[in-house]
Amino acid sequence: MPRFRGVLLDVDGTLVDSNDAHASAWVQALAREGHRVPFDQVRRLIGMGSDHLLARSVGVEKDSGEGRRLRRWRKEIFVSQYLPTLHAFPDAPQLVRRIRDDGLRVVVASSAEAEELHALLDIAGVSDLVEDTTSSDEVEHSKPSPDIIQAALARIGHPAAEVIMLGDTPYDVAAASRAGVRTIALRCGGWDEDELKGALALYNDPADLLARYEESPLGSAS
Repeated sequence: MPRFRGVLLDVDGTLVDSNDAHASAWVQALAREGHRVPFDQVRRLIGMGSDHLLARSVGVEKDSGEGRRLRRWRKEIFVSQYLPTLHAFPDAPQLVRRIRDDGLRVVVASSAEAEELHALLDIAGVSDLVEDTTSSDEVEHSKPSPDIIQAALARIGHPAAEVIMLGDTPYDVAAASRAGVRTIALRCGGWDEDELKGALALYNDPADLLARYEESPLGSAS
């Protein structure tokens, strides 16, 4: 039997190759309000929700007038320009199906907004494989705060020690750790081994984890 009984699943950068698209949408939205923020600076903040990203990039509160405008611009740009171009990483749905076939519960724990999250799950091909979802719309603070992880734990019905996070950013690792959950990290989101320090295990992408599943923390051979 697997060591764990449940998986908290990130989507952006973990199952869907979308991190660059999110960064580009934010750069364009910020520019509309007069903020010239380099792509590379914004890219390093992807994986956080808008609360942390806006505060760190331009010092704007997400619920201020400007914050609401920026969030609206970003959503419009992302949905119209980038969402139709996105694709899942190889073997993303096969990995989630393997996890489910092993009897583990799967709950999404994402910093995405709920409406976009459902579209991303369709792109990943896993909408029918996850039991429940949590998004930034449901909590006060997004990753790297632990709120989303704690909300997902309440949905999954297992204690933190019996659950593992699957994510791609340092913010996934930090948020999970603060909630007492260990993490399997994937490099496909754009961060390297040093930046993902603290993860229990590290793989290139969903296909790499699936190929080495039995020896991974999820497998019965671990």
